[in-house]
Amino acid sequence: MEMINAIGRRKASVARVYLSKGDGQITINGKTLEEYFPQPHIQNKVKEPFQAVEAENIYNLNVNVDGGGFKGQAEAVRMGISRALVQLNEEFRKPLKVRKYLTRDARAVERKKYGKPKARKSFQFSKR
Repeated sequence: MEMINAIGRRKASVARVYLSKGDGQITINGKTLEEYFPQPHIQNKVKEPFQAVEAENIYNLNVNVDGGGFKGQAEAVRMGISRALVQLNEEFRKPLKVRKYLTRDARAVERKKYGKPKARKSFQFSKR
């Protein structure tokens, strides 16, 4: 098996995932998963695609992720891993699609409008 690459996106984050046969090492921007995402619930978010297809500790991951915050980055990595696993084996598509790991979550921050302090918030209204 050669190296498989895929891209995942979420909010302002873009993750390039490189999947290869190995012993389950996950490297994100040159750091281990535990160093890059210290929170356990975010680490689980990254590992979810492997648990969905029951392929833990079989593949090595090398990830380059850029932009956004840690939650957006973790979800971008999750989408990239899911896409790479589907490229590897088409049978993985159904369990990943059921959990919506292959769907791009298009929700992003709404832009600020002129004449308002935020996107929708208005200044206090005074009738008199």
